[in-house]
Amino acid sequence: MRGGHLGRGLSRTLVHARQRNGPGAVRPYPVGMPPGPHPPLGTLFAIGGAEAKLRRRTVLRAFVAAAGGAEARIAVVPTASSLGSEVVEVYQAVFGSLGAGAVVPLRPESRVDAHRDDLVAQLEDVTAVFMTGGNQLKLSSYVTGTPFGEAIHRAYARGAVVGGTSAGASILAEHMIAFGTGGSTPRQRMSQLSVGLGLLPGVVVDQHFEQRNRYGRLLSLVAQSPSLLGLGVDEDTAAVVREGHLLEVVGRGAVTVVDGRHLVSNSFTAPRSAPLLVSGATLHVLPAGSLYDLDTRTLVAHETPVPDSEVLEVRAAESDLRRLAGDIAAEGREPGSTRQLRRSRRS
Repeated sequence: MRGGHLGRGLSRTLVHARQRNGPGAVRPYPVGMPPGPHPPLGTLFAIGGAEAKLRRRTVLRAFVAAAGGAEARIAVVPTASSLGSEVVEVYQAVFGSLGAGAVVPLRPESRVDAHRDDLVAQLEDVTAVFMTGGNQLKLSSYVTGTPFGEAIHRAYARGAVVGGTSAGASILAEHMIAFGTGGSTPRQRMSQLSVGLGLLPGVVVDQHFEQRNRYGRLLSLVAQSPSLLGLGVDEDTAAVVREGHLLEVVGRGAVTVVDGRHLVSNSFTAPRSAPLLVSGATLHVLPAGSLYDLDTRTLVAHETPVPDSEVLEVRAAESDLRRLAGDIAAEGREPGSTRQLRRSRRS
């Protein structure tokens, strides 16, 4: 696993989780995978869209770091987008400014393209795959079940970072939201599912979650399929999944988790567009710094990140304290020797 964003506290927790669940450990069933060895070594980045591309860029900075930083070779896949080359140029500029070694644009525009050997071959040596936003049904239609999609699976299996924003986040799951309507109340047939890449089995991912009021449609999907774990990712926020089951939240917003294992619903009898009964669902709202286990469906740890402004204030205070300590230590010396000592420190 490549470099990550975990703070010290979360890093220690992750180490303990690895010790409990070593490479030969058997995964519990709840996430939807059959029991067996641990999943691939890669990292998943499900970004809720509208990630900051200027100034702080917390989410994209974490993506580049996980991809290898200066050694990163990132494939940008803009297939879902209706924009032209400018969408690739934006991410080339952003990833380059964040220190990525290389950015490679790969854009299959049809299922025929997704069978092209020259496109598939370029995925064999990347350290990360980043899928842009746009039309997720278009992305799924062109990529899933093709050699290009299989190459993404192989990249993940060998340890690459695979992620995307908006549509590129939804396709990571086994079951992908193709389209739907917003609203706070879950209703019958609010949305429709399609097939995703299946890198995150047993999970359905929604994006722009808080900003587009998609609580109702995620609840409706879990009500209709209680075995699925629903993830709603806010904008400028990422659900970062390591080792197939440890989810860390990075960014400005939150990740909402809907667990329907004990849910009671009338989804099998409710008429079209009627409000759904949803009772007994477990809801987790996870801000940045949260670590959640998708297997056990429990919160593992939470560490509140220190804002950048506070970090600068702490550093300034430490600098002032060092100067004060130096002044205190210099008390009692001759004035000339104090000035000479300070000059020698500066040199």
